[in-house]
Amino acid sequence: IGAHAIVGDDVVVGDGSVLHAGVVLYPRVRAGRRFTAHAHVVVREEVRIGDRVTLHAGAVIGSDGFGYLPTPEGIRKIPQVGTVVIEDDVEIGANSTVDRAALGATVIGRGTKIDNLVMVAHGCRIGPSCLLAGQVGLAGGTMLGAGVMLGGQVGSAGHLTVGDGAKVAAKTGIHNDLEAGGTY
Repeated sequence: IGAHAIVGDDVVVGDGSVLHAGVVLYPRVRAGRRFTAHAHVVVREEVRIGDRVTLHAGAVIGSDGFGYLPTPEGIRKIPQVGTVVIEDDVEIGANSTVDRAALGATVIGRGTKIDNLVMVAHGCRIGPSCLLAGQVGLAGGTMLGAGVMLGGQVGSAGHLTVGDGAKVAAKTGIHNDLEAGGTY
């Protein structure tokens, strides 16, 4: 455990794990064996992390999703009471964010690799063995199948599905569902 790391109440971290300087684990975080959190990673309350997961410097896991309701009296915050589940063998790059779901869980599938500066919004489900390059942005409720590859700066509208094995070129805007196996 590095200098100035903060571990909240009722946190469980598996054997062989490393928490570098300035890491913050909020209460009730569960992380598996050989978990590595590099400098200044923040993991919010009740997030579940599998075995052999690496979070690079500045990653934020489990912050509130962008849930707001405009009303005649002003903008009202919608409570984000869900969580994040990161499965085994995932790597998340520096300064990336994975928001907690409003309800249920945002899920990052086993073996997925996420580059630096990626934004995964509330309620997304990323399948196993996906590759997301730098500056990808997934809007809330986006579903990626197994083995999806997204090039740098791909952005998705919310509540859509990208089928298994789809490949999406850099700077593409996804505005509707994409079929499995296609190249876009």
